[in-house]
Amino acid sequence: MVSDKRVMTMEELAAFLLSSETVSFTRKSRSETYAWIEKTLRRYDYRSRPRCEKGLLRQYLEKMTGYSPAQLSRLIAQYRRTGAVKLPDYQRHRFPAKFTRQDQVLLAEVDNAHSRLSGPATQAILRREYDLFDRKEFAHLSQISVAHLYRLRKASFYRQHSLTMNKTKPSTNRIGERRKPEPQGQPGYLRVDTVHQGDLGGEKGVYHINTIDEVTQWEVLGCVERISEGHLLPVLAELLRQYPFRIRGFHTDSGSEYVNHTVAELLEKLRIEFTKSRPRRTNDQALVEGKNGSIVRKQMGYMYIDQGEAKKIQMFYTNVLNPYLNFHRPCGFATEFINRKGKIRKRYDAYLTPFEKLRSLPGVEQHLRRGVNLDRLQKIAHAHSDTEFAKLVQREKAKLFRSFAPPGTVT
Repeated sequence: MVSDKRVMTMEELAAFLLSSETVSFTRKSRSETYAWIEKTLRRYDYRSRPRCEKGLLRQYLEKMTGYSPAQLSRLIAQYRRTGAVKLPDYQRHRFPAKFTRQDQVLLAEVDNAHSRLSGPATQAILRREYDLFDRKEFAHLSQISVAHLYRLRKASFYRQHSLTMNKTKPSTNRIGERRKPEPQGQPGYLRVDTVHQGDLGGEKGVYHINTIDEVTQWEVLGCVERISEGHLLPVLAELLRQYPFRIRGFHTDSGSEYVNHTVAELLEKLRIEFTKSRPRRTNDQALVEGKNGSIVRKQMGYMYIDQGEAKKIQMFYTNVLNPYLNFHRPCGFATEFINRKGKIRKRYDAYLTPFEKLRSLPGVEQHLRRGVNLDRLQKIAHAHSDTEFAKLVQREKAKLFRSFAPPGTVT
């Protein structure tokens, strides 16, 4: 707090200012500081001092209070004009309230009766109530603007009397980053989607989990009884282990089967970035959705399959179908070019198996998981010819579907 014990002479005041360059002072409140400034100006008889001494007093006040010269000039001018230095009496400017609480209640009654029409329509009703039907209580509301009508609808007193239900506002889910993955030619960025195998009599069928690498189109399928933590997480972890290279990204749509804390914790533990599709970007999941039709539906069809058959399908995927897809089924890989109109177009001029595509990547060895090498993968690829393995898939699939039939059914 600013304070001084006695009145100093002008010589002592000048010496004090020269010798106290590093001295700093504190103050408790503006009101106390203003009272001290008024007291000091009165004690030193500021009005009667010559100009040079007034300058010393100004420097002294500036040093003691920390106020700027402009602010001190305003305070000194106030002292010279009124003989006091006081805080201004602040009065907040408020516009007079034109519409009362009774008007808000009346507006709520109109909105409740008409199921809350638009602002202009409600404005017309209020005007008609007063002008056409001569209802005096609508005198104020008949003059309301549309903008002010909407402001009254936001008032808490109005909402206490309103029966209109607002639409459910979507909640933001901060799990996963909403953006497109950027693999930059590196394998390990998966696109993931779920395919439901239909219903029968209110009973849900199995769910197929389709995962595919964006760069190599390496595809791993899985199957679960239902989309729940106990069923999904073990299968999802198994699918990730079936990839020969390290997984860096996991991209899904906004479905709750993947966008949840449990899956997010699994991916965080494996140090895999979690991204999800952007709104109004239908091509974000085009790769995996195309594979849903050309692979899952083509192999498994659309008929209902009981949830109890999920383990059999999972074994069929792991042992037979997944090796066929990645070592024996060629996929089209596009080359982008710019046509004469300046538009980017794609030309599918290369057909390779996912393993061949993986092997062709520069520095592929650095992307492989620990314990996996190209020689081992090459042996798997050459163990059967493409057509031989395709026939094996058909035989195993026939056995699988026959096992779905109830006992005694002719297939």
